[in-house]
Amino acid sequence: MSNKQVFINDRFVPLTAASLQISDLSIQRGYGIFDFFKTVNGKAIFLEDHLDRFFSSAAQMHLDIDLDRKAILKILEELTANNQIPDSGIRLTLTGGYSSDGYLLNTPPNLVISQTELQAPLVLQDQGIKLMTFDYQRQLSGIKTLDYAMAIWLQPTIRQAGAHDVLYHNQGWVRECPRANFFIVNHDQEIITAATQILPGVIRKNILSLAAQGFRVVERDFNLEELANASEAFITSTTKHILPVLEIDGKAVGTGRPGEVTTNLFDQITAIVKKQAGL
Repeated sequence: MSNKQVFINDRFVPLTAASLQISDLSIQRGYGIFDFFKTVNGKAIFLEDHLDRFFSSAAQMHLDIDLDRKAILKILEELTANNQIPDSGIRLTLTGGYSSDGYLLNTPPNLVISQTELQAPLVLQDQGIKLMTFDYQRQLSGIKTLDYAMAIWLQPTIRQAGAHDVLYHNQGWVRECPRANFFIVNHDQEIITAATQILPGVIRKNILSLAAQGFRVVERDFNLEELANASEAFITSTTKHILPVLEIDGKAVGTGRPGEVTTNLFDQITAIVKKQAGL
């Protein structure tokens, strides 16, 4: 990767030479936003959805992007042509910019676009994953900010619990995982996902659209008691697409195996990704 390039503000630079000044608010205060999407077989997956969210996050965080969508698309085209990584993750980061006192927003933000190899995920579709719950509400939850402090702080606790990740709830009301949206399926085969105080995930959006064609889909808040009675649960994210959740806080979800609804939706979203990738 030493010869790969990164885009910073108005130019491409070698990855090994990419840098920002320490006065940037992303360093001083953790202030900024980002978005992340995959390329598969050299094709960007759900790119327009990711750009929509990137521009929305920037506006909500009072960060002005000098470049329009067309200009960013051109940069992405050149970056991928230069780096030649067909299966990759591309991250667009917009920082708070350089600050005269480490607090005020008083200079333009810095735009960094980077590309890294994306290894095929571990095969967890059959095995599923285990979650632990934790009472925490992300601030500015509808924005994809740089703030993952709680998720990283919890990593030792998650490992000690024998879980793969954490599921946040707010005083008993289920929200999301740090990097994934969360769904349950009840015994009436209704697909339910939290409606408020969550990040609007790109895969979540597409799963809701797919699911509505064959199932009853409900976007509403639900609590831990309803979660305990679910017949299926799954998470959705850019890197994982869909993964079944088989255990939460040491208790099996449903039969403790991937359910029919989860498997059906996994097959559908996988087919869409393959089509976009030309596979």
